[in-house]
Amino acid sequence: MKNKLRASFAQALDVDIEAIKDDLEYRGIEEWDSITHMFLIAQIEDDFEVSISPDEVIDMSSFLKALEIIERLKNE
Repeated sequence: MKNKLRASFAQALDVDIEAIKDDLEYRGIEEWDSITHMFLIAQIEDDFEVSISPDEVIDMSSFLKALEIIERLKNE
């Protein structure tokens, strides 16, 4: 799941997959801003077939937090 999420991040942020590290945080790279955050949410929802709530959108402040949210949603 982590590699698939890494690919989602790379596609949504339009960066090489190598730029997506476990410690990546919101605004940790120039490409992850408020606009691309919404692209990222849409990409994750499509790739993982989940629906991310507004609270989760706000809470998704890092790669690892995104992974935690996706794992929880996939186990519901």
